[in-house]
Amino acid sequence: MIRLFERPIAHRGLHDRANGIIENSRAAFEAAIAKGYAIECDVQLSSDGVPFIFHDDDFERLTSATGRSDAMPIAEVQTLVLTDSAANEAPQRFTEFLEQIAGRAQLQIELKQQADAARTVRLATEVAMALKGYRGPYTIESFDPRLLAALREAGVTAPLGIITYAYDEPGWDNHIPWWRKFVLRHLLHWPWTRFSFISCRNLSLYLPMVRFLHARGMEVTSWTITSEQAARAALRASDQIVFEGFLP
Repeated sequence: MIRLFERPIAHRGLHDRANGIIENSRAAFEAAIAKGYAIECDVQLSSDGVPFIFHDDDFERLTSATGRSDAMPIAEVQTLVLTDSAANEAPQRFTEFLEQIAGRAQLQIELKQQADAARTVRLATEVAMALKGYRGPYTIESFDPRLLAALREAGVTAPLGIITYAYDEPGWDNHIPWWRKFVLRHLLHWPWTRFSFISCRNLSLYLPMVRFLHARGMEVTSWTITSEQAARAALRASDQIVFEGFLP
């Protein structure tokens, strides 16, 4: 059987901040490729509608800037230096990221949830356009079912994945009402989104719909794995790991 993810997936690239290799940076992606790993990355949308590689919803943790990461135009985003980067790297445009990878690794591309419907469609459309000429293996995923639907509307035919967990973590996703958390936890959007794979938090692999769909042959990746022991446990209920902090 051909699997979507044959190799362990380096979470935001093979980063090592202590040695100046920052998550979601060119250096982190090159390090993952050198070790033969697949790559997970995150895509945000600038205020002027350009996708770029960055995880957080604000700039504080990873740059000297403040404020939301969707409130700055791309020209300004690319003046920011990633904190502790040995090469003084700035966030890449999504198109620059694709040019860098050039088919050398399997990609698990996460699109970050947007503030409104218009930006959701814009992110999906821009990413779909960028990928039209890309030659290499990739999948796209999101926590937000609306992004999966928007990607299909934009003509994406690549495998799409839903990212999920039990929605029971204090301090996480407090803006989501309880009924929507129930829908997300139990993947009740399946008739609408028709996702191709599941990316599930390792502590939530017991969720009934995750187990049911996995038993029926749907591929499941588990995040975020930080040790060999956690990897062994996760692989009893999933097909591949998204890892950081060690080399599987």
